[in-house]
Amino acid sequence: MSVFNLLRPAPHLPEIQDHEDVKKTYKYWRLRVFYGMYIGYIFYYFTRKSFTFAMPALMQDLGLEISDLGILSSILAITYGASKFLSGILSDRSNPRYFMAIGLILTGFCNILFGMSSSILFFAIFWGLNGWFQGWGWPPCARLLTHWYSQKERGRWWGVWNTSHSIGGALIPIIAAFCAVAWGWRFAMYLPGITCIAVGFFLINRLRDTPQSLGLPPIEKFKDDYPTAKKEVEKEISVKEILFKHVLTNKYIWVLASSYFFVYIIRQAVNDFGALFLMKTKGYSMLVANSSVFWFEAGGVCGSLVAGWASDRIFKGRRGPVNVLFSLAVIFAIAGLYVVPAGMLYLDYACMFAVGFFIFGPQMLIGMAAAELSHKKAAGTATGFVGWIAYLGAATAGYPISKVIEVWGWHGFFVVLAICGAISVSLLLPLWKIKTNPQYATGAPAPQNETLTS
Repeated sequence: MSVFNLLRPAPHLPEIQDHEDVKKTYKYWRLRVFYGMYIGYIFYYFTRKSFTFAMPALMQDLGLEISDLGILSSILAITYGASKFLSGILSDRSNPRYFMAIGLILTGFCNILFGMSSSILFFAIFWGLNGWFQGWGWPPCARLLTHWYSQKERGRWWGVWNTSHSIGGALIPIIAAFCAVAWGWRFAMYLPGITCIAVGFFLINRLRDTPQSLGLPPIEKFKDDYPTAKKEVEKEISVKEILFKHVLTNKYIWVLASSYFFVYIIRQAVNDFGALFLMKTKGYSMLVANSSVFWFEAGGVCGSLVAGWASDRIFKGRRGPVNVLFSLAVIFAIAGLYVVPAGMLYLDYACMFAVGFFIFGPQMLIGMAAAELSHKKAAGTATGFVGWIAYLGAATAGYPISKVIEVWGWHGFFVVLAICGAISVSLLLPLWKIKTNPQYATGAPAPQNETLTS
């Protein structure tokens, strides 16, 4: 069997007729698929963030400047963002079981090759390739979450899954710092790489494609939770229809993508430069400063859970209000991190926790809203597209932000982040009342004069 055959969507099996058998099978596979992709995405973060937290030791060993490292950060963000979009298109027509696993295995090899290099040229090549294969992680998860969990429960499931970002992000700075201190920065690349190759094979064993590929009814039928007026038979649609009918001409997707750009500048800048800020301005050691990122990610875990729960229970499936409120609150959390006096370690940790809490709410819900405001069969493409725009923001948080720090210092860094927070709030406000795309809620095209807040 060729790799291309493996990547094709799994064929639908005849539907199981026994209701109790359906319930039992659904319960088993929903849990298995969920913990499989959850663990898989934790390890995607191991190979995505390994370099970030080996950075201080690498700077000392090879004499690199902040701007050199900013270039590498931007390269990963650009290649990852482009891959996220293109692999999103592919993943909507692929089997996530193999798509996600193969991507993780290849990122592991890229980390090992990076660790074997010593020149900025080879760093750029292998880190760019790593970014490309990193893009194979998110779209399969979006496909699985929209096919295995219905809209009325998806906020909570997606919120729990989104904590995988933070678990991986919280563990890797400690692991990378320990490896760098004990054995050198190269081992901070080798260990995540080897581990992720092994976890890739675990994913092949755990994951499956759609419920129908196991003889189960679609999730809307099983949960009696149809987001559209028509109870249509689910079928695959063409790449052209996915891209041009449900994504690129969808005004909601463009608004979400624009706001995502600024959300990701904040998220990536704090993640990449937060520990360095604490080392340079407040005199903390590398291990203590890297530990602050643990609290940033711990805040992200709590923020993802609260955001998902609030959007389901308080706002009845509307993601807009939580996006706006969290984006507004993160501005104050950023200001708090800047004004805390040197030596008040626990307050610095608390501020990092708060920034993580509030930035991971929109980081999760903007992606979910993109999946829900597009067609179900375009979930990977829609989230991949907004993710591509988001990682253009992440690229901006690399080299451009590093130059801001060099020219205007850390004051300029925090001013830029506050401005990004204000812009994201203004972009998200028109989506406050939106729950579903009217085009799919009525089964007919949306009126041309419809406003964003209708």
